Amino acid sequence: MENRTVYTQQSSTSVLETNKVLRNTYSLLAMTLAFSALVAGITGAMNLPHPGFIITLVGFYGLLFLVHKTANSSTGILSVFALTGFMGYTLGPILSMVVAAGASDLIVLALGGTALTFFALSGYVLTTKKDMSFLGGMMMAGFVVLVVAVIANLFLQIPAISLAISAMFILFSSGAILMQTSSIIHGGERNYIMATVTLYVSIYNIFVSLLQILMALGGGDD
Repeated sequence: MENRTVYTQQSSTSVLETNKVLRNTYSLLAMTLAFSALVAGITGAMNLPHPGFIITLVGFYGLLFLVHKTANSSTGILSVFALTGFMGYTLGPILSMVVAAGASDLIVLALGGTALTFFALSGYVLTTKKDMSFLGGMMMAGFVVLVVAVIANLFLQIPAISLAISAMFILFSSGAILMQTSSIIHGGERNYIMATVTLYVSIYNIFVSLLQILMALGGGDD
C-alpha cells in the first residue's frame, strides 16, 4: 500500500512537471515568434540587406552555442531572444523580396501551412502520447543527407535540387517537432529553453521552405 502511494505521488509530480515544461515552452515559443516577426517587419520596412549565407550560418550557430551554454541560467532567455531576433532579421529581406514580387499572398499561404503543420503534429503527439524516439535514427540519416545536398547545391545551383532540399527541410523539421514534443511529455526534456529553440528553428525552417516551394511553383524565381 505504501509503495502504491509513493508511486502515485511520483506520477503526480511527473505530470505536474511535464505540464509546467509544456506551458513554459509554448509561452516562450509564442513570445519568440512574435519578437522574430517584429524584427522581420522592421528589417523589411528599413530595406536592410540580407546578411548572406556565411554570416547567417556563423550567427545562427554562434547564438545557438550561446543558448546551449546559458540554457540553465537566467540569461538563457536573453540568449533565446538574441537567436530568434537574429533569425527574424535574416527573414525580413526575404519577405520584402516576396512582397516586391507581388506575391504577398504566398506569405499568408506559407504562414497558414506552417501553423497547420505545427498544430497538427503537436496535437497528434499530445493526444496519442506516442513515444517518437524511434525517429532518432532516421533524423540523423536525414540530417546527413540534407548537409550533403546543401553543400552540393552551393556549387550546382540546380532549381530541382533546391526544391528537393526545401521538401527535405519540411520533413526533417516535422520530425523534430514530433520528437521534441514527445520528449517533453515522456520526461526526456526538462529544459523549456532548449525545447523552445528546437521548436522555433523547426517552425522557421518549415515556413521558409514552404515559401520557397510556393514561390518556385508560382514562378516567383523567374
